[in-house]
Amino acid sequence: MTTTSPRDEPIPDLDAASDLLRALASPVRVGIVRELAGGSKRVHELVTALGVSQPLVSQHLRVLRSSRIVSAHRQAREVEYSLTDEHVAHIVLDAIRHTQE
Repeated sequence: MTTTSPRDEPIPDLDAASDLLRALASPVRVGIVRELAGGSKRVHELVTALGVSQPLVSQHLRVLRSSRIVSAHRQAREVEYSLTDEHVAHIVLDAIRHTQE
């Protein structure tokens, strides 16, 4: 039997949504998603765009990859990162716009 909330949302669905928001709960990760919303990028491009260190970007990419928000594709000697789902970009970009109002 699936437990539901007062709004009839199954708890596992709420857990999944909570996990997604938790994975985005960092300014650096939000910035990475914002940058990837414009297309695939390599780590050095993200470092330049965000103004943070390469090890920090790599650490946050690891979190985003484990949450299946970002995927990696090898391009010769470099790895190119992209969003696995454009819906996440909409969530992040809407949140950024909302805070600017």
